[in-house]
Amino acid sequence: MKKIVTSISMCLFVAAMTIPVAAKGRRADAGPTAESVLAAEEGLAKAFTENNADAIQSYLADNWAVISGFADMNEGSSIFPDAIRSGTRTLKTSDISEPRVRVYGNAAVVTFKLHLAGQFRGKPFDVMERETDVWTWKDGKWKCVLSHETLYPQDEKRYVCTDEKNQK
Repeated sequence: MKKIVTSISMCLFVAAMTIPVAAKGRRADAGPTAESVLAAEEGLAKAFTENNADAIQSYLADNWAVISGFADMNEGSSIFPDAIRSGTRTLKTSDISEPRVRVYGNAAVVTFKLHLAGQFRGKPFDVMERETDVWTWKDGKWKCVLSHETLYPQDEKRYVCTDEKNQK
C-alpha cells in the first residue's frame, strides 16, 4: 500500500511540474486557442527580428492589410518581406509585451505593446507602438489578416514611415 501511495504521489508531483512547462511551450498549430494565436504572434515577431522574409510572409494572409501609425493603409502579404529582401527595411528589435488575446471561434484579436527598432531607407528608427492584429484560423494554422499600429505620441516624429508622402 505504501508503494502505491508513493507512486501516486510521484506521478502527481511530476504532473504538477510538467503543466507549467507545457503551457510555456505554446504551439501555433494547436487549434484556435488563445495560446496558439499568441504563439503565432510571437513567431511573427521573431521572424521580423530575424528579418526572415519567408517566415513573415507565411504568417500573413494573402490579402493582409496594415494601417500605419499615420493612418495609411497598405495591402498584400509581401509588403514587409519585399522591403526586407531589397534591404529597404531591416529590424533589430521587434519585442512584444503586455499582450491581450481574445478568441472568437476561428478568429482572434491580439493587442500588445510593441518596441520596434531598425532601419528604413538607411535611416534608423526606434519606437514604441500599440498594435492590434486580427487573425483567422484556417487549414490548421493562424493567418494574420489585419494589423493596426498606433504610435506612442512621443515617437510620432522619430518614426520613419513606409509611405513617401509622410517622409520628412
